[in-house]
Formats: sequence, structure tokens, C-alpha cells
Amino acid sequence: MSALQRVAPRRAKSQLRITELLRAAREVFSEHGYQQATTALIAERAGVSEATVFTYFAGKRELCIQVIKDWYDEISTELEREMPHLQGIHAKISFVIRHHLITLLADGFGMCALVLGEGRTVGPELSSVITECARRYTAPLMDCLAQAREDGEVRQDMPLRLMRDLIYGSMEHVLWDSITDQKRPAIDQTAEQLTALVWSAITPPNASLEALTRFRDEVRQALLQTQQAAPSHSS
Repeated sequence: MSALQRVAPRRAKSQLRITELLRAAREVFSEHGYQQATTALIAERAGVSEATVFTYFAGKRELCIQVIKDWYDEISTELEREMPHLQGIHAKISFVIRHHLITLLADGFGMCALVLGEGRTVGPELSSVITECARRYTAPLMDCLAQAREDGEVRQDMPLRLMRDLIYGSMEHVLWDSITDQKRPAIDQTAEQLTALVWSAITPPNASLEALTRFRDEVRQALLQTQQAAPSHSS
């Protein structure tokens, strides 16, 4: 057997071990939070010795950073995949809100609390990781809002960052109330209510009138172009 053939199984085994450790770490951080989680608990959950944890990770902080990165990568990839298939800014906002509520409650309240609060207070390194991951996660919505504003579907006088904060900030209050009360909200109903609230805030004043005006102008322009393209008939 060649040296390359011997190395390949070792690499596959190492990758499997890393995957198992990260799965265990996500469960432990979700259940106990960052402060109460320990590498000993993570090792026990993964069925390995604590020394094995340190073979692959420098410590608890590095494990937590990788857990958060992987989690954000999963949920960001789903948004990036699904958003282009939705028609209209209202449908996209509705999807983002429902998706966000479901996602942050999917692993119980622990992961939600870790990402929204505790992780930001642990230290600047972890906080900066969350900020960078959140930037990618919110990018699909920001892109949609930018296009909608260009098309006149949302208000011109409201900064895009403020619209983003309105959407995610309102959901954060709902999620924190859920964490405090340890009670999962009625997601479909809450998502519909938040969508309606956000939509009423970002819709341009007299949106219906403006839409009719744009439609009238487009029809006039189309008729003018048709008339200009039609051959003239001399008498």
C-alpha cells in the first residue's frame, strides 16, 4: 500500500471525528449556553476523551466559533437558494420572516440565545464572527430591498439599513420574549402579523396611486412607440 493510500483513510477518519465533535458541540452549546458548556461535556456527548477534542480544536472558543460559522452557512445557503425563485418583494419579505423565526427556534431556545445575545458578550472575536456571518445572512434581503426601491415598490425616503433593522429587530423582540417565557410562539400567525406590520411601514405613501400612474405612463409610452413605428400613409 502506498503512502498516499494510507493517508487518505486517516484524513477521512479525522474529518468524521471533526464532524462528530461539531455536532456534539452544537448540541451542548444549545443546551447549556457558552458559559456553562465545557470541552468535557462536548467530549462526553461525542463519545471521545477530552484529549481528543484538543487534538482538533484549540479550545471551547474555537469550537463555538466553528459551530456558529457552520450554522450560519447552512441557513444562509438556504436563503440564497430559495429567494431567487420567489416573485415580488412582499413574498420575499414574508419568506425571510417565517424562515428566520423557524430557523432560530429549530434547535430549541439555546442556539437562538447563543447567536442573539450570549455570543456577542463573550468577547470581540466571537462577536465579530457573528457580525460577519450575519452580513452574509441578511444580504439576500438587502439585495431584494435595493431592487424593490429602484422599482418604486418600497419607500425611497427610508435607508435600506433601517428597513433591514426594522425587519430583523422586530423578530428579535419576538424571539427574546420566547426565550424569556420558554414558550414557542405560533410561528405562522406571528410571521403573518410581522409581515403585515413591516409591509405597512415600508410601502410608499399612495402606493396604489403611484402604481396606476406608472401603468398609465407605460401605456402612453407604448402607444407612442407603436404610432412612431407604424408606416405613414400619404393621401
